[in-house]
Amino acid sequence: MISTEAALALRDSGLVWTPRSGDRFQLNEPEFDADVFTVSEMTIEARSYPTGTILAFNGTTEWALDSVALEDALWLPTEEQLREMLRGSFRALRRLSDTYEVEIVVAGAVRTFAHPEPADAYAGAVLALLARIA
Repeated sequence: MISTEAALALRDSGLVWTPRSGDRFQLNEPEFDADVFTVSEMTIEARSYPTGTILAFNGTTEWALDSVALEDALWLPTEEQLREMLRGSFRALRRLSDTYEVEIVVAGAVRTFAHPEPADAYAGAVLALLARIA
């Protein structure tokens, strides 16, 4: 799973989240640091209004939290979602002895991003693409 630090870096670099069923997220509150939530029509659903999107916690959750603004949630994209963001630039994911390496091609140049967790290696590659767009 992607680290909180990598997810924060993605958000801070301008990555926009449109919640869909199965997406995981954390809340930007110290008391929820260890909790990971999943968007699901049964328990947590995204509701869009003219004023913005909220994540509504339906009655099946074990604690009393009605809803949170999307801005107060931190999306934790999966490896698959991060790979999709790389689109045609993605070339390979390699397992090395103690790390994973993601290879992409940007403007004809090969770039690699290594991390002990594959999701964070993908996040590094996505960050590089976002920096290029900005």
